[in-house]
Amino acid sequence: MPEEGSRELEDLAFTLVEKASALAGQANPTVAQSIGDLVRSMNCYYSNLIEGHDTHPRDIERALANDYSSDPKKRALQLEARAHIELQQIIDSGGAKYGIVEADCIRWLHNEFCSRLPETLLWVKNPDTGKRVRVISGKFRDGGVQVGQHIPPPADSLERFMKRFEDAYAPDKLSKLRRVIAVAASHHRLLWIHPFYDGNGRVVRMYSHAYLKEIGIGSSLWSVSRGLARQVNDYKRLLMAADNPRQGDLDGRGNLSSKSLKDFCVFFLETCIDQVDFMETMLKPTELVRRIERYTNEAIHMKKLPKGSFQLLREALHAGEFKRGRAPEITGYKERQGQIVLNTLVKKGLLIADTPKGAVRLGFPNEVVEWWFPLLYPAS
Repeated sequence: MPEEGSRELEDLAFTLVEKASALAGQANPTVAQSIGDLVRSMNCYYSNLIEGHDTHPRDIERALANDYSSDPKKRALQLEARAHIELQQIIDSGGAKYGIVEADCIRWLHNEFCSRLPETLLWVKNPDTGKRVRVISGKFRDGGVQVGQHIPPPADSLERFMKRFEDAYAPDKLSKLRRVIAVAASHHRLLWIHPFYDGNGRVVRMYSHAYLKEIGIGSSLWSVSRGLARQVNDYKRLLMAADNPRQGDLDGRGNLSSKSLKDFCVFFLETCIDQVDFMETMLKPTELVRRIERYTNEAIHMKKLPKGSFQLLREALHAGEFKRGRAPEITGYKERQGQIVLNTLVKKGLLIADTPKGAVRLGFPNEVVEWWFPLLYPAS
């Protein structure tokens, strides 16, 4: 943990708290539920991309609908994506177990993720010996590993390192601003410990999401993984730098470089702020309405949607949800035509509901994401 008194880190922590709080109150709670589904898919896409697993957003959407590829490798990545999304959904709904920094919680995160993976993704190869090792869900590694130039702690010391980790980063022992800084610092330190044979990157990013949510900063409306993936070279470079031992008497009091850890924390918090700012821009009501209207007008022109569609989508955005029987009133059409417009939007996933006759709310199928949330995914 960087030493107290860093004005730069405290200012960044304060800014993140302020901006994240403002974002949380920006969207209607019902709309936020649907946006959360979209952001979870986005978070999954970028977190897996950091690991070199590039699963197209459309394939992620298909996996959530149980529509898997016949190609074994693509199917495995679809299952991996679904595992990631299901775990984050548990976290976002408040279902995480144990104290956030406890070893049992880290094991739980790993188990929830890896137990959903196909067998082909549960084997890793030792680059030095060529030996293949089976990853056991939720179990700390029982052997040594090497990550680039970094050699993590030996297996027989993992419990001891995790106890020190818990003592250093338990949120109930820290002030509000120090908790925010702790999210960044513990992100590196948990990767440095590297408690599992595989899955550490995804688990640690999910841990950071859960920690942010635990301290009231994170939400289902934004994800730091998008920012980390967009600056992946800096992310990995600063992580590696923070692995370095202390550089002289002025570089902190621990075994690792305090300055390099601070540099990583600055990067991490700036990335969080950047992603909150990005989603704040995306969710500005007047701008979002404008983008939805532009998409709807184009779709009507191409005869993909009927006239009256925009009125229903706008109502769902502003009200959160509305009863199906109000479709004629909202569109200004007679009963039959109003229901035709509604049913078309439901069929295309632009309006969704929990039950066949229940109230409808906005949906965000992949085909509208580039229109409604430009730059959410890479242009390709």
